[in-house]
Amino acid sequence: MPEIIGIDHIYVSVSNLERSQVFYDKVFIGVLKFRKNAFALSGEPHVQYYNRHFGYVLRPARAASLHDPYTAGLHHFCLRVESIADVHEVARQLRSAGIDATEARVHAEYAPDYIATFFTDPDGVRLEVTNFRHERRERHDHWDRGG
Repeated sequence: MPEIIGIDHIYVSVSNLERSQVFYDKVFIGVLKFRKNAFALSGEPHVQYYNRHFGYVLRPARAASLHDPYTAGLHHFCLRVESIADVHEVARQLRSAGIDATEARVHAEYAPDYIATFFTDPDGVRLEVTNFRHERRERHDHWDRGG
């Protein structure tokens, strides 16, 4: 059976492509150092932010409404960085770029070493950056041992 080795891309529908690009340019290009390209599918403009691991694509929404994380569908999207120091640095850089990101802090209700910052895009999609914590590292590094 083939193994899934990663997420290739995520599509997010946005109510205003230009406004969302201003936000995501700050987040993905300015802070997280992704690259960006634009393309059209079926005549509709799309914008992709990508790094070596996956793409995050904006496409025009067909109906304008704010995202509600408590209805069916995406609740939030979490990105992982290597270290606790990286989470703090991302939070600092997001705030410096004008993004209303929370202070990076411990969220022990999730795990004792769970450090995260949270912020929201212009359409209400919740985003998070967390560290590569012990449990996740163990899962990754020792997958063949079973669980």
